[in-house]
Amino acid sequence: MNYELNVVLLACINMIAVLGVTIFTGFTGLFSLGHAAFVGIGAYTSGVLTYHWNVPFFPALLAGMAAAGGSSLIIGIPTLRAKLRSDYFAIAILGFGEALRVCLENLSITNGARGLSLDALSSPVWILCALAGSVFVTRNFLKSRFGMAFIAIREDPVAAEMAGIDLFKNRLLSLFVSALLCGLSGALLAHRLAFIQPVMFTLTQSTQLLASVIAGGIGSVSGPLIVAFVFSSLPEMLRTLNMWRLPAYGLLLVVVMVYRPQGLLGYRELSDLTIFRFFRRRNG
Repeated sequence: MNYELNVVLLACINMIAVLGVTIFTGFTGLFSLGHAAFVGIGAYTSGVLTYHWNVPFFPALLAGMAAAGGSSLIIGIPTLRAKLRSDYFAIAILGFGEALRVCLENLSITNGARGLSLDALSSPVWILCALAGSVFVTRNFLKSRFGMAFIAIREDPVAAEMAGIDLFKNRLLSLFVSALLCGLSGALLAHRLAFIQPVMFTLTQSTQLLASVIAGGIGSVSGPLIVAFVFSSLPEMLRTLNMWRLPAYGLLLVVVMVYRPQGLLGYRELSDLTIFRFFRRRNG
């Protein structure tokens, strides 16, 4: 039971990071191949604080979020002000992520490539409350005027700018909020696994986050969450298949893209499906 519970909790932590990528890629329309860097910054900031200075878990978690948000400004201000196209921005943030990994592998405070052993402080209550709070904040944030501006930028940046929407400020805000969520995910991950290494925050993880958003549906919050849960838990459920589990994982992604190119839910939410509308009408 502990093993299954751990798989579910790790999937919930991953869903928080996917929420961050959903805001930036799904609703603002900019691709990122480096959001694992923000997860890593959150993980290492909170981990170093609790490991070296015995900082309590909650302040360390907040520090991890703040560090990830601050680092997003470092990479976001020069690249977004330069109005890089989405593909060029994806490459720029990929370079940022790789530079971070090299730094983590060569700093003594992070214990280099050997990683840090931490205390397991992320309880199930912490993780479930963090996920519920993240979903609540994300949904309300995307329904605000900022979310409407993000959608306008995604649909047509030129028209959005002509309508008075500041592309740079809104894209930077989107990146900042998404980095905060990824930092939260990293801090929870570090203190759930009780161990972190630089190789855990590479292009592979960034690609998995991005794949969850695309397969779940760009323009949907619940779609990427469902896919993130499946993608996070499926490799563990298929562990008995040994070497075939990763090909099966890739095959599932191909099938989704062939039969649902718009993603699992497209631009809709789970509550928009007919069955949920039926129950709402009956209860209403």
